[in-house]
Amino acid sequence: MLDWRAVDTVLLDMDGTLLDLHFDSYFWLEHLPLRYAQLRQLEPADAREWLHQRITQEQGTLNWYCLDYWSEQLGVDITALKREVADRIGFRPQVKDFLQRLRQRGMRSVIVTNAHRDSLNIKLQLTGLDALVDGIVSSHDFRLPKEDIEFWTQLQAVEPFDPARTLLVDDSLAVLRSAQRYGIAHLLSIVQPDSQAPARNIDEFRAIDQFDELFKGGDQHNE
Repeated sequence: MLDWRAVDTVLLDMDGTLLDLHFDSYFWLEHLPLRYAQLRQLEPADAREWLHQRITQEQGTLNWYCLDYWSEQLGVDITALKREVADRIGFRPQVKDFLQRLRQRGMRSVIVTNAHRDSLNIKLQLTGLDALVDGIVSSHDFRLPKEDIEFWTQLQAVEPFDPARTLLVDDSLAVLRSAQRYGIAHLLSIVQPDSQAPARNIDEFRAIDQFDELFKGGDQHNE
């Protein structure tokens, strides 16, 4: 499925790619509406509907991912509320083996995430992901979401990579489209980012369910 001899750098999304998106889905769709309703003395269903509409307005922008923005807009401590359900944070299957395999091959692996640094720190504390990769970049450092093609220019300035020899794995089709426009040659999506949600049918990009699929039928090495 992938000729590893053509890849030097692997850029990896975090939520929905390395980590189960269920934590984030549960937080934004269930936990936050419930706690917001309690704090504002609202009916949970009303809070859920209003929050969904309000959050959707920011989709595709950096605000969508920014905990500071939502804490200010909603008048609640989003980071503290995330910690209340942090036990739901977990790896997707085979991730540790996959990252170890990349390291054994001498490839540079870098997490490129839209996650806010506060959310990122919670997940790193619980998973130790930072010890399994060579670098981590948050789009908040550039004030640009990965959906913006300029993000990749900014990334290359701090984390040099050859787009023709780079693999990006990301569950977001919008992000993959942005990377494609920038010229990243090898693009891969995830069939089931959220373990509690149905698998997706993806035609626009190659997609995998489990990481071992990348090594079936040859396991070609960089030699």
